Amino acid sequence: MAAKIIDGKATAQRIRAEIATATERLAAEFGVQPTLAAILVGDDPASAIYVRRKGEHTQEVGMRSLSFKLPSEISETELLDLIDRLNGDAGVHGILVQLPLPAHIDRGRVLSGIDPNKDVDGFHIVNAGKLAVGAPAIVPCTPLGCMLLLSEQLGNLEGLHAVVVGCSTIVGRPMAELLLQARCTVSIAHIHTRDLPDIVAQADILVVAAGAPGLVRGSWIKQGAVVIDVGINRILCPETGKARIVGDVRFNEAAPVASAITPVPGGVGPMTIACLLKNTLAAAELACRDRLGSSGTRAA
Repeated sequence: MAAKIIDGKATAQRIRAEIATATERLAAEFGVQPTLAAILVGDDPASAIYVRRKGEHTQEVGMRSLSFKLPSEISETELLDLIDRLNGDAGVHGILVQLPLPAHIDRGRVLSGIDPNKDVDGFHIVNAGKLAVGAPAIVPCTPLGCMLLLSEQLGNLEGLHAVVVGCSTIVGRPMAELLLQARCTVSIAHIHTRDLPDIVAQADILVVAAGAPGLVRGSWIKQGAVVIDVGINRILCPETGKARIVGDVRFNEAAPVASAITPVPGGVGPMTIACLLKNTLAAAELACRDRLGSSGTRAA
């Protein structure tokens, strides 16, 4: 039986509709419009497209979108100064710095410079630490999107064996933490893992975020597993000479074996932006609660 295709586009569209309704409510109750500030350093075309798409989706749900396009030669100090100004702006609820950054800028210092309560990418060490100990935190968008898809597909994940291929701080590690919180048994594989096919074969849930096109073969996958392919790789198709997008899993091989699988594109990708908006809304709601708590009255 062919796998069910997990439609990330449809789920993301539903999430955005829910966010739009909540955004209207926030404006009506508190007079607040959730605001997302995106910072792009340099002229990377893919990053520029991604930031523009984030801005469009932000406006579509009724949020305010601020965009800061900075030259690649900007100094780290100047970038941190901008982040500091946005941290202090009560009208800004979420701040994201599009990665990658130019080589002369320390990514860790920049991400740590963002107020953890405005860190809607969920990359700040404070949010990472809270996630690791199971405390409420802003969760990185892609793992959050994966969990929403898994919960929608499977319901209760308790006791299932989840294998995460990839251990980045952006996807792999927070993904493993979220699966642990869902009471899965979790294995993490990475570039130094031995006998990767044997480990993959144990997975009831397989999440692949290795950044390696076609890494996982269909013959490795357990019959009936749910497969979440996070990979987005642009490769040249030898038959046509044109570029195409593929995942880290060989979809045509995996689909006959898995019970459900995300396509690439159209699976996890749309969920990442939807969860960015979800995090921005949550940050705005937290700011409103904090303001209400400090004043004892609602905003006019």
